Amino acid sequence: MSGRVLKRLGFLTIGLFDEDDPGRGHEDTLRMLELGERLGYDSAWVRHRHLQYGIASPVAVLAAATQRTSRIELGTAVTPLGWENPLRLAEDWATVDILSGGRLNPGVSTGPPTHYEQVRGSLYPDTADAEEFGYARVRRLLDHVAGDPVTDFRGTEGIETYSDRVQPHSPGLRRRMWYGSGSLRSARWAGENAMNLLTSSVVKAEGPEEDAGAEDFATIQLSHIRAFRAAHPDGQAARVSQGLVVVPTDSADAAQRARYEEYAARRLPRTRRPQGPARLLFAPDLVGPSEWIAERLRAHAAFREVEEVAFALPFTFGPEDYEQILTDIAGRLGPALGWKPTV
Repeated sequence: MSGRVLKRLGFLTIGLFDEDDPGRGHEDTLRMLELGERLGYDSAWVRHRHLQYGIASPVAVLAAATQRTSRIELGTAVTPLGWENPLRLAEDWATVDILSGGRLNPGVSTGPPTHYEQVRGSLYPDTADAEEFGYARVRRLLDHVAGDPVTDFRGTEGIETYSDRVQPHSPGLRRRMWYGSGSLRSARWAGENAMNLLTSSVVKAEGPEEDAGAEDFATIQLSHIRAFRAAHPDGQAARVSQGLVVVPTDSADAAQRARYEEYAARRLPRTRRPQGPARLLFAPDLVGPSEWIAERLRAHAAFREVEEVAFALPFTFGPEDYEQILTDIAGRLGPALGWKPTV
């Protein structure tokens, strides 16, 4: 089966921590990013979680990571913009990008904050009904990152000098902005706005139920990728990263293999049909030897359209499990897919 060669290998972590000892979990995440660099990964991504026991502040975590790595690209997959002030976020991201030497890849999504009715009084006590959580919020962020003016004042006032655009300004950051898409409309919008596309293990089954392809994950994801590139100024060269859950077991011990297989089996029922009113369709987790996983990826219609991936690590495993998984992906699965580590 023909397809693109896998050129860039990345991984994604939630950065889980114990409420009673959050420092250890954050340190484990930083060590994981360091390990990824040593193993030759091209990118490492962190999820963004609010009011949960995962990374609440990727800006802070990735700023720390810039001082402990030198080559690997660092990204968010994804930051939900409903929780953020676009101007302030643009300042934070530009700062981290400068600290990293131009290695930041911010990914965002739209929509109201999770459990908005419960959190709105704390998050936006005076403006909750006026906040806009759609594409206009992303456009503001993109303009701020690009260096468009945010004020009509620029100059010196007393001993203070002011800029009319976000500072610091990082010139290459705009081209490294990503959109986390799960629908045909959002994939097309990301292309029209010259973003990069993050497509994960969740898509919307939007076609008619009687259409066989409407509930086939790979077919749906492929349609998103093609719609994105058709709308993007870079066409077929537009960047797309796929983020399926893969768990190679090559060097895993018996207890680890049993835990991984149980994890995948517990999640399998949700992959059989679209879930909920939004008709969300989940991809099955791929757990097994690297060559077996590689065979299934090579047969995956959407995987054959991408040149880079950010494989998602399961949420609930321990540091020793993640080390084994990352080592097997870099040492066995990646090369089986044609990837070569960066050293």
